[in-house]
Amino acid sequence: MGYFMKRLCTICARGGSKGLPNKNIRQMVGKPLIAHSILQAKSSGLFEAIAVSSDSMKILDISKKFGADYSVLRPPELASDLAPKLPAIQHCVNEVETLSGEKFDVIVDLDATSPLRITKDIEGAVKLLEDKNVSNVITGCPARRSPYFNLVEQDERGCVHLSKPPEQIITRRQDAPECFDMNASIYVWSRSGLIGSKSVFNADTLLFVMPEERSIDVDHEWEFEYVEFLFNKRTSL
Repeated sequence: MGYFMKRLCTICARGGSKGLPNKNIRQMVGKPLIAHSILQAKSSGLFEAIAVSSDSMKILDISKKFGADYSVLRPPELASDLAPKLPAIQHCVNEVETLSGEKFDVIVDLDATSPLRITKDIEGAVKLLEDKNVSNVITGCPARRSPYFNLVEQDERGCVHLSKPPEQIITRRQDAPECFDMNASIYVWSRSGLIGSKSVFNADTLLFVMPEERSIDVDHEWEFEYVEFLFNKRTSL
């Protein structure tokens, strides 16, 4: 891996979650949820700096206590329920580069609500980008459903059909092309691949595969409780 590269870790965490209020600072196995991602970034040893972007001063204050180097106050237009995440990441990078006077070669975004990743996942995704010299890397896990076999859509009449009908009928799931669920746990970009981009998909986007048990995103109460259960199981082994 190119250790001469300057790498920035961003963690974006809104204060206004509707599905699970205050989830980013809710205690999970003894720490606020967002703290797990900050500590994973620190333990990896990969980053020149770690920045947290939020519209909530409470989230930013807590993040500082757990080791974030930069607190970036997100403007309201980038913090609404409808605002996409990519512009928030770009805003965060621009703010940190302005404050630090540095230009970062590689930007890694860790999703605050995906705490089950391990350091090896971060290292692997970064290594894939730097070894292959591509614009960006996304993470995902093997999909439970296949658009070629058992994932369906409804048409305007309410009738269902496969989301991606194959040229020849597939009768066994294992015969279908392998598909993956994006888990949004880790995004890795080269600086040129991120700045000015309007999508996480580029012509050379690669996938780093993570296991399903480290790919759960916390959006609802049952997911929070399940992730906490898995954390406790992991630490008891």
